[in-house]
Amino acid sequence: MNVRLLPARPPAAVIAPIVRVLVALGVTPTALTAAGLVGNVLGAALIVEHSPVTGGIVVLLASALDMLDGALARATGSASRFGAMFDSVLDRFSEAAVLFGIAWYSIDNGNREEALLAFAAVVGSLMVSYVRARAEGLNLQLRDGIFTRAERVVLVGAMLITGYMRLGLWLLAIMSLFTAFQRLWIASGMLIAEDAPSVARRPRPTTAAKAEPPR
Repeated sequence: MNVRLLPARPPAAVIAPIVRVLVALGVTPTALTAAGLVGNVLGAALIVEHSPVTGGIVVLLASALDMLDGALARATGSASRFGAMFDSVLDRFSEAAVLFGIAWYSIDNGNREEALLAFAAVVGSLMVSYVRARAEGLNLQLRDGIFTRAERVVLVGAMLITGYMRLGLWLLAIMSLFTAFQRLWIASGMLIAEDAPSVARRPRPTTAAKAEPPR
């Protein structure tokens, strides 16, 4: 059973009105995805310029676009494999940009611990996505994971706005790496079960075969 801290998708009652407005404005899912990346890069730049609170707000707003592009694609009938790949790749760039900004900010403040934690969080977040992508490349459906993108975005925004950077980075690094290993464990079990050779039942020897002398 997949345990999640946040729902995989926001409630339709919240998303549907926003999507209708975007459709009326002629916004495309690709443009929305690109805008999310631009917003996260802007948020990272604000963090580097020692404005973590403003940067955190921008990161949350930009990342919210990630919850809309898929719904917009479905509403307009434009969902495609290109869109799915484009969205996933830009999401990874967005996370890396924000955590890079946090690492830079931490180094500027002489805090090597937080900079190293930001690096660990980058590795964890990328590996969470990589394990899923690799599993799906082997024809496995892998959506399990306790700390996926939605949880990471909320935690990053919260720690930037509240100022609990050190605590937030520890949680982010630990939970991201844990989720990567959680997915690896689940995927490994599924692959081992699928690849296990079926033990063929050998035919029982006949009486004549038993009586045959060894050669």
